[in-house]
Parts: sequence; structure tokens; C-alpha cells
Amino acid sequence: MSTDISRKKFLQYTAAAGAAVLLSSLESFASGNGDKKLRVAIIGCGSVSGSYIPKLQTSDMIEIVSLCDIKYERALERKKTFNVNAETYHNIDEMLKGVPFDMMITLTDMQVHEGLNRKALMATKHVWSEKPMANTYAAGKELLDLARSKKLRLWGAPAVVNSPQFEFMSKKIQSGELGKLSSAHCQYGHTGPTWSAFFYEKGGGSMPDLGVYNMATITGLFGPARSIMAMTSIVTKERTVDDKGKIKVEAEDNAHILLEHDNNIISHVMCGFNFYDRFGHQAKDQMLHSIQIYGSEGNMRLLGYDWETNGVTVDSLKTDGKEMLYSTDKGGYQWQEGAKVVGESMHKGIEPRINVEHALHVLEIIEAARKSSASGMKIKLKSKFPWPMV
Repeated sequence: MSTDISRKKFLQYTAAAGAAVLLSSLESFASGNGDKKLRVAIIGCGSVSGSYIPKLQTSDMIEIVSLCDIKYERALERKKTFNVNAETYHNIDEMLKGVPFDMMITLTDMQVHEGLNRKALMATKHVWSEKPMANTYAAGKELLDLARSKKLRLWGAPAVVNSPQFEFMSKKIQSGELGKLSSAHCQYGHTGPTWSAFFYEKGGGSMPDLGVYNMATITGLFGPARSIMAMTSIVTKERTVDDKGKIKVEAEDNAHILLEHDNNIISHVMCGFNFYDRFGHQAKDQMLHSIQIYGSEGNMRLLGYDWETNGVTVDSLKTDGKEMLYSTDKGGYQWQEGAKVVGESMHKGIEPRINVEHALHVLEIIEAARKSSASGMKIKLKSKFPWPMV
């Protein structure tokens, strides 16, 4: 499965000036790179880095040269555990003055992504950021404008559009087999992380941690949302977490979001930290229909979560109403592959399917959902992204 698109197709999808800047930044790096590897620095050596580091180490185009964490012992532990030939640092300022690198990978608490990403861009570093890339849509747009002004690249997780199952579903929709689309339901939840308080503090919440995956998938399939209405709540008002003990929950742990797309299609995203799931964070064997799409001539369901895909079922007029199972091969896709994919695209000078405008659109949805819940009003959205993605 290829997640790359051609220069011609990319230019057709995006505004010519913006696309030219983005492609120029890729091509200029690739042309001046030769056989040298893309040098990456990882900031944030907590749990997520344990998945990112070994994935990056599978690439012969990427070299991890820096590991950084404000809890310095974690950087040292990752270096030892994964046998990484990298320098270690206590903070971003120290890292930026240290060994040279090309791209920073941000894996810290979500509330500080924005500030760290801005510092890296100001220091002329490309950035891959775990979700979200910023605390507000406006700030995210400022980061993108800053990146473009410096001919740098900025990307944001998640990488769900890279999966073979996303590609299959998108092509099935584009083929017209499902008829006139009307609705979709998306869901992702568990009983909540216990290892850190940031998930429950202001700027955290179930939407930027969990709902973000479904939002990226359904907008990737149906196109940008035009408006939303939402209700959010805090069901469990106190939590006990490893780093701070008992805390007061400040961010939503229960959210329902209605998205209005073009052609009067309405989708629903449900996420929360109060959902029993016997698989927890290990969703390898999960067969829940996490994405359900309904059309006048057929229906389609994603098996498993969109970050851990296990297949797609379709029942339609074309299948005589029988439920058929398709696309069970993951094709090597893993949720943590985003930094590797975009890093290799930098090295090759090609444009990956995942793009920053899509991540910004999802960020706007999260922010608008909170406004809608607080006001009881329908919120119009203004952001767009290149679509269709497949």
C-alpha cells in the first residue's frame, strides 16, 4: 500500500502557493541530503516513546540523535533500553544548543506541545507532533504559518489515514457502492489512563486523547466538517493517578459530537474515559465496529479501532445483502508510524498522505465542541484540508 501522492495531484488538491512552499521544503531537503540520514530529536521519553523509538529504528533513512525529557532519568532509560546512539538532554533549550538535528518529534504532555513546537520551528527544525499540535486552532494556524515562512514542515498525529483499511473504506465510498451517504457513528473509549494527571487537567480530556482518532478518520472519509454540535461532561470528578495521587478532573471525560459534512451527511463521534473495554489499551483482537457508515445502497463497518485496524465489513445491494469481510491485512500499518512515514518523505522529497491541514481541522473540531457544549449552540467551522485523501 502506498501512502504517497504525486506532485501533480498534491498541487491539484491544495492552493498553489501553499503547496509550492510545502513541496519546495521537501525537495530542498531531499536534494541536499544525499545519502545522509534524517536526524531526529525526540522530546518526551514517557510511555509513547517506547512505541515510537523502535519504529523509527526500523528505518534506514532516519537516525535518532537526541533524547530529551525534563525527567532526565527517562531519557537515559530510553537510551539504554533501546540502545540508541543519541545525546541526552534535560530540556528543549539544552537540546537545541546540542547536537544538530533536522526534525523534532514531540511526545510530551499534550498541554506543552504548542510551546515546544514553536521553539523548534523558531530554531529552523521540522516538527512531527503527537496530538494535539497546539492548544487552540488559532495557535495551530500560527505554527503552520511560521513553518511555511521558514520553509519548514509541520505535521500532527494521528496517522490513521495511512492504514489499508482507511484506504479501502475511502475507495468504497468514492466508488458509489454504498449509494447516497447519510450517517456515520464512531466510538472510542476506555476507563482512562492512570499513569499521568495531564489527561484530566485543563487542556487534556477524552477528545484530544481519544476522539481525535475518530475525528481524523471520519473527516478523512467524508471530507471537512462544516459545523458541529456537541455535549461534553465530567462523569468521574476525581481520579487517582500515578504521578500526583488523587486529583480533581478538569477536562471532559465524556463527549458526544455531531458533525455536519457536505451533502447533508451527519456523523457522530462518541468518546470517553468511562467506557469498559476488556481489551483496554491492547486492541489487537478488538472486533468492535468502531466506525459505522450508512448509505442508501449499503453499509460499511471498521472492525477494531482506527488506530488498530482489523478489517472492514460491507453489506450492500452489490453483495445481495450479505455481510462480506474485506481488508484484513494491516499492511504493516501501526499507529506510531507517523513520524517514520513523514521522516522518510522528507528524505525522499515526496508528499505523504497525512497532512497538517487535516490535523488542524481536527483541532478546530475539538475546540468548537467545547464551545458548543458550553453555549448549547451550533458552531460553524472554517478550516479545510486536501480531500479526497484517497
